[in-house]
Amino acid sequence: MNNGFLDPSSDEKDIKPGTKLEFPFWLAQALCSQKRHIISVELPKPYRIGYREVMMADASVVNLHKLGPYFYDLGCKLRYFPFTEIDDVAKSLLDTFQVRFRKILDASQSSLNEDTSSLTATLDSTEKFLFHTGLKSLNDFQSWETRRAEKLTSSEMVRVYRKRKREND
Repeated sequence: MNNGFLDPSSDEKDIKPGTKLEFPFWLAQALCSQKRHIISVELPKPYRIGYREVMMADASVVNLHKLGPYFYDLGCKLRYFPFTEIDDVAKSLLDTFQVRFRKILDASQSSLNEDTSSLTATLDSTEKFLFHTGLKSLNDFQSWETRRAEKLTSSEMVRVYRKRKREND
């Protein structure tokens, strides 16, 4: 087969059966599809029972960025693999998100002029997006409340529609 090049630590021409390698998700998914089951895939460490128990104990203190900057995204994509414990993983992801969401929302609404780098350093990409969206909405609301926001104007779509309507009359 000449696939030994996939294992840079080996000088062998072929990969020996039972060899464990790390592949990117897209490649593992292609090699472990229902049509061609070339490889078997293990559940990544952050989604195994030990980590799920830590999440159940107190998910709000876990550094998800350290476990993987795309923790939720990868966790959702794991359903493409035939893991026996995928339902437990899905429940753990949902429970973790629910516990952490409240903390993220509270922090985004109460830290407008503060340094948030220590908080956001522990968030995964989805959580960072939610945090920054909440922070922006608070900032926009306060600007509106203190009348620092720009005057309300028609959207571009409405202006174009009115212009077309005038031209047709």
